[in-house]
Amino acid sequence: MNVNQQPPMASPYGQPQPGYGQPNYAPLGGGYPGPYGPYNGPATAYQPGAPPQGYCTYASFPSKAVAANPVSALSSPLDLGPPLPLSPPPVSTPQAYSQYAQGDIQNGPPSMDHSMAQPAHRPPVSQLYSQGAMNLSGPQPSYPQQYGVQPPMQQVTNQMSGMQIGSGPLTSAGPGYAPPPSSQPPISAAYSAAAPPSYTQAPPPVSGSPSQPPPSHQPRAPAVSQQQSFPPGPPPPAQQPFPNSAPPPQQANHLPPGPIQQPPMQQPPQPGMQGGYPPQQNGAFGQPVGPQTGYAGPQYPGQQNYGAGPAPAPAQKRLDPDSIPSPIQVIEDDRANKSSEPFTTGVKGQTPPLVTTNFQVKDQGNASPRFIRCTAYNMPCTADMAKQSQVPLAAVIKPLAVLPPDETLPYIVDHGEAGPIRCNRCKAYMCPYMQFIEGGRRFQCGFCSCVTEVPPHYFQHLDHTGKRVDCYDRPELSLGSYEFVATVDYCKNNKLPQPPAFVFFIDVSYNAVKSGMVNIVCQELKTLLDYLPRENPEADSVVRVGFVTYNKVLHFYNVKSSLAQPQMMVVSDVSDMFLPLLDGFLVNVNDSRMVIESLLDQIPEMFEDTRETETVFGPVIQAGLEALKAADCAGKLFVFHSSLPIAEAPGKLKNREDKKLVGTDKEKSLFQPQSGFYSNLSKECVAQGCCVDLFLFPNQYVDVATLGVVPVSTGGSVYKYTYFQAETDREQFLNDLRRDVQKPMGFDAVMRVRTSTGIRATDFFGSFFMSNTTDVELAGLDCDKTVTVEFRHDDKLSEDTGALMQCAVLYTSCSGQRRLRVHNMAVNCCSQLADLYRNCETDTIINFISKYAYRNILNTPTKTVRDTMVNQCAQILACYRKNCASPSSAGQLILPECMKLLPVYLNCVLKSDVLQPGADISLDDRAYLRQLLSCMDVSESHIFFYPRLLPLVKLDGGSLPMAVRNSEERLSKGGVYLLETGLHLFLWVGANAQQELLSNIFGTPTFSQIDPNMTSLPELDNPFSQRLREIIDSFRSQRSRYMKLMVVKQEDKAELIFKHYLCEDKSVSGGASYVDFLCHMHKEIRQLLS
Repeated sequence: MNVNQQPPMASPYGQPQPGYGQPNYAPLGGGYPGPYGPYNGPATAYQPGAPPQGYCTYASFPSKAVAANPVSALSSPLDLGPPLPLSPPPVSTPQAYSQYAQGDIQNGPPSMDHSMAQPAHRPPVSQLYSQGAMNLSGPQPSYPQQYGVQPPMQQVTNQMSGMQIGSGPLTSAGPGYAPPPSSQPPISAAYSAAAPPSYTQAPPPVSGSPSQPPPSHQPRAPAVSQQQSFPPGPPPPAQQPFPNSAPPPQQANHLPPGPIQQPPMQQPPQPGMQGGYPPQQNGAFGQPVGPQTGYAGPQYPGQQNYGAGPAPAPAQKRLDPDSIPSPIQVIEDDRANKSSEPFTTGVKGQTPPLVTTNFQVKDQGNASPRFIRCTAYNMPCTADMAKQSQVPLAAVIKPLAVLPPDETLPYIVDHGEAGPIRCNRCKAYMCPYMQFIEGGRRFQCGFCSCVTEVPPHYFQHLDHTGKRVDCYDRPELSLGSYEFVATVDYCKNNKLPQPPAFVFFIDVSYNAVKSGMVNIVCQELKTLLDYLPRENPEADSVVRVGFVTYNKVLHFYNVKSSLAQPQMMVVSDVSDMFLPLLDGFLVNVNDSRMVIESLLDQIPEMFEDTRETETVFGPVIQAGLEALKAADCAGKLFVFHSSLPIAEAPGKLKNREDKKLVGTDKEKSLFQPQSGFYSNLSKECVAQGCCVDLFLFPNQYVDVATLGVVPVSTGGSVYKYTYFQAETDREQFLNDLRRDVQKPMGFDAVMRVRTSTGIRATDFFGSFFMSNTTDVELAGLDCDKTVTVEFRHDDKLSEDTGALMQCAVLYTSCSGQRRLRVHNMAVNCCSQLADLYRNCETDTIINFISKYAYRNILNTPTKTVRDTMVNQCAQILACYRKNCASPSSAGQLILPECMKLLPVYLNCVLKSDVLQPGADISLDDRAYLRQLLSCMDVSESHIFFYPRLLPLVKLDGGSLPMAVRNSEERLSKGGVYLLETGLHLFLWVGANAQQELLSNIFGTPTFSQIDPNMTSLPELDNPFSQRLREIIDSFRSQRSRYMKLMVVKQEDKAELIFKHYLCEDKSVSGGASYVDFLCHMHKEIRQLLS
């Protein structure tokens, strides 16, 4: 059946239709294939060896006869074409099939007796999607099937460069994607357009002749294939999963030539599932389409017939999830190819390794990808070309990023009184793109081409190549990132800054005291004050501190070193806030240690019996601002707050939570602040360099959309601990607080991005304030914050010169020194769309698109925002198909090699809680996540949208087990999995997990004895436990926020929360599964092309 003739497919965003369970593949005889599952990673991880006798492995790979037209290394064609004329299959290679009676299909987690069979078969480790052609439509053209010995894996690898994955019965062209000689195309590879494969597919079932013969007709040949590599021997038990195991012997059958009658209840195999899985029943696949002739009920293309009676005709096959681009495969290939060599930044326009790859950077003239990542490293030369492709041109900049220990921090350059050397016209700072001329006496700016005199003190002779002879001795002439010491001209009011101050504001209302928050904060601050930020680890920090408590009124404390006891001063007139004391409020920790410790001991006792429930918030920020003004310094306020500020005071808020507005055009108002009060207040804060970090401990609605305005506008952060309980949330809160106080940061910062002629920075995203169109003002800028910049053309670019950008951040360091940090980036320019599509970075594109969408929901209905994103993605891919891929059947979905994950990641953004909320997510959580994303870097947004799911099998050695895809069908009842989302960690325990595994992790051998409320694992003296805790610690150390651990037992109520993050499946809120979304995206692309 042709995709063109189908009834229109329901949009994947609608609510699930009544009567359709959400499927849940029960793979291979039951058990979820999860833990067998590092199924497509680096080949080196597996032991070569012949498969056990009687197993037919990888029967669905093409033999030598199948060499097709090579598909360009740039594309991944997925075939969705209309049927072509049929021809009978000649005798050929052995075909593996598996037979399932209706009774074998299980709904939900299958019973364990099946899963003891050989684990589910997965695509081979070295398969790559780049060359696969995949079919999303009906029956496919025939292709000569050969029965006989299959070639060994290495041969297949080299022979196979393009193929179609069809929805007809499995052929030896199977669901795979053969590896090209190197698994990523070289950046400079000559582009050859994608050609459709030249061979055709096995015959489709004729109506009435079922698509699969019964077992009795199938002679079994012994498998002689060498393609499988795992240790020989009997099939491993389900509890000790092996990668890439073959199907159970009784299911590996070889297809004789010619059609054979099939009993009506027999299930046809899924396309592309080697060894065959029964169809998914309750977890992932989208809306059924309208009834098709001869069907018992409405069927989605590929949805199986679950009716009581025999099906009049075989159901059309569902697209196999293994035959579509896998994020895990792409991540593993990038690791295999790019983690061994250092990434040197000297070559202009090269795409860096993915954020998921561990690699070392050598700065040779362009900023490290840890500081700047671009959506495209080859910019289109003209605005028309950029508009045609719809690829966003943007950079995600993290100016103060922390570098790993094996990389050098940016050097500090001091030019003395004269200050940094700059271009006279555009004011760009000296960098490797400046060209010295006239023997070194003048230089030509790379940004605006203006010629500037070289000051006498900076003069140096040129060598025979025109470079200065001291080029490699000066960071600003040879490196992409460095710092200048700023002179007094770069300081406010032309005077050098004072060291910054930290002020702690502790809410002491009834809720805050009762939850234990006040006590925990006061105890922690006693030790934390020894860890205030400093530049020299040996020296004491120069940061001064002050303390205030508040409910309806504010209590200021004098902690001057000469006092025996702290003194408290109460300001009850909160409508006109002032600072009641100057001397003794901001103090040096070492001088006043005794008084501070005495105060922190007394605060919990003073307020333990409080009955005051109301709080203020506006006056708290005003008080901090007044304190910093009085001390004439920049600084940071740490506000620990528990409830909606309803007390009479400036900035008073009302409860406006209204779930009825969700999904309507008025929903956008819920993300906007209630009034302009906090926007005006944040403007004053930025002018003073007063950054605000807000720690929220709400038990109900607190209007994060409004309270978050000041932190978000001042470069601060919001942390949220809903229903805070001292026992379970203490560790998470304290780790966040410690990191927040200690992390490197700059104060009173201004950032400007300069570009070479032809493009300019037009839009900015992040936590900052802008009073004009060019200067990004940040009261505080820490090492986790990013600023995302969008570029637009204002003229033509030249392929010869490329495009340049320079990000300069002027800030006060934590020691009080005024500095300029400079990051430079040069990218190529292209006049061919193919070059643009060869040098994009999908993770950065998704980071930008999601930030753009999350900002748009302030002014646009959420549905419109989602539709716009789908349309943009379809336009990006349609433009590629039209202009870069060679002509081929309209049924083929052809994806650019470096963007083949765009659909899966975009679908994750569309289904996120902010854009498509479930019924259980609060408005505060959505506002919180919206603000959080605005300053995430690419590695954080990647894990936020596509979490990491690790099967905890063998944890020996230093390497991590390979992740599996985020889908319920990858989970096995007999396994234990760790899921990392960037904000949470989940440990999912299968109901049939081995006793030994449970004893090693939890110290208890039975599933029922595991305590689902534990938030940390017991420290057991066995290698598995130690290694698992190391993995969890290392995950936490990579993230800017502490991830609390949640233990989820299979079938437990908490499993719903866990499944919410399995983003390849259909979501409860109506979000499409990955497979459905890919079909939907293909439909959109075809509409655009037609």
